[in-house]
Amino acid sequence: MLSRIKRTIGRSLAAYLTKTLPGYQRMDIVSLDDIAASLQPCDVLLVEGNTRISVAIKYLTQSSWSHSCLYTGDDTAAPDQPSLIEADVKSGVQLVPLTKYADMNVRICRPVGLSEEEKASVVGFARERIGHQYDIRNILDLMRYVIQRPAVPNRYRRSLIALGSGEPTRAICSTLIAQSFQFIDYPIMPRRGPEGDDGEVPVFYRRHFTHYTPRDFDLSPYFRVVKPTIEQHFDFRTMNWNERA
Repeated sequence: MLSRIKRTIGRSLAAYLTKTLPGYQRMDIVSLDDIAASLQPCDVLLVEGNTRISVAIKYLTQSSWSHSCLYTGDDTAAPDQPSLIEADVKSGVQLVPLTKYADMNVRICRPVGLSEEEKASVVGFARERIGHQYDIRNILDLMRYVIQRPAVPNRYRRSLIALGSGEPTRAICSTLIAQSFQFIDYPIMPRRGPEGDDGEVPVFYRRHFTHYTPRDFDLSPYFRVVKPTIEQHFDFRTMNWNERA
């Protein structure tokens, strides 16, 4: 009975939080086809978002990025083919096409140096969780910041983020992707231990996957930001400018 009530509340809050807000504008002039052609397996696609839940995440993380997806590297690069794994507030973990974010500003973040087997392990880990539900605890936590944003200094905001309950059958977007990369010990934003003697290999410590947010993939020194225009050998000398105001 209690679990049914929680699910009902969770669905109601999810509907409220995912309501689109007016006034959003996509600034990126890169076509969706060019973005699709630039994606590679294990790329993380960051999405700016224009919903109430996006506003809460942006406030807490002090970032433009409120959502993240993992590119699976399916055979087709067509934007309308399901090729992105995400954890959606309403639908849980699912495969979606790139066209879902056609009107959003996005960024591609790429892990470096992965073998084909390692890429398959990351994608496989995420695929096995398709069908899992979105973490209700995360919905309840974020609801507080949608209703009333507390006056919290920037340096303390990250300590407020422990996104979700960490239950194995529930996930949110960034924690799902963080778990997938931690599965092969690929770093995102690890903690560095104290320096040892000269020549000693430094020790790193994992952050718990529930502490990762979409912006961490952007800030990570282990992910390369991919610009589709530059990847396609951009030459500014070929641009056709209109001199009129």
